[in-house]
Amino acid sequence: MPNVATWIRPKDEKWFRRAFAKHPEVRLWNALSEEVQIVEMDGLLLTGGADIAEEFLLQPVPDPSVLEQDADAKRDRWEIDATEEALGCRLPIFAICKGMQLFNVVLGGTLRLDIPGHNAPEMRDRNVQALRTESTATHRLEKVNSSHHQAIDRLGDGLDVEAWCRTDDIIEQMVLRNYPFALAVQYHPERDESYAPLFADFVSRMGKR
Repeated sequence: MPNVATWIRPKDEKWFRRAFAKHPEVRLWNALSEEVQIVEMDGLLLTGGADIAEEFLLQPVPDPSVLEQDADAKRDRWEIDATEEALGCRLPIFAICKGMQLFNVVLGGTLRLDIPGHNAPEMRDRNVQALRTESTATHRLEKVNSSHHQAIDRLGDGLDVEAWCRTDDIIEQMVLRNYPFALAVQYHPERDESYAPLFADFVSRMGKR
């Protein structure tokens, strides 16, 4: 049985139950409520959530008011440590929304701390945001959903961009170069069954390290 380390908020659990319904062999270990040992895991899933706490950002924050006030430093510390350990073990990594931002920070990157136009209510659960995608990308999507006010600024070490928002070039998908599998997306594939191939790809990479 593949074991996946993660941290999932209660309000997001239903989405990830559905996303992994086609993979009943996978056991998600939620560090929010249980002890998780990365060395015993087969993959790492970084999910959405509040902004990364200011103490972990690798950049000045001129206006702290742009950061969400419900940052969870305990979660951030666990996810940073888990990501570093997973990279050392060369585990498959799938990072979503806030998870993509945290993955970038772990690799030495920075964030755009407040962007417009990517969190309108109608964008949250509908695939309306058009992308332009590199022809070399394994997963090429014409449109995605969107729900975020921060985004990637300077790329972390070793990351390659695969897709951008067509209207403003916000980075929406990237991968870690020369690594077995590390996919990071700014959109929310757990909210729509059309993204099932991304989860299937992630699951298929487990046990191959």
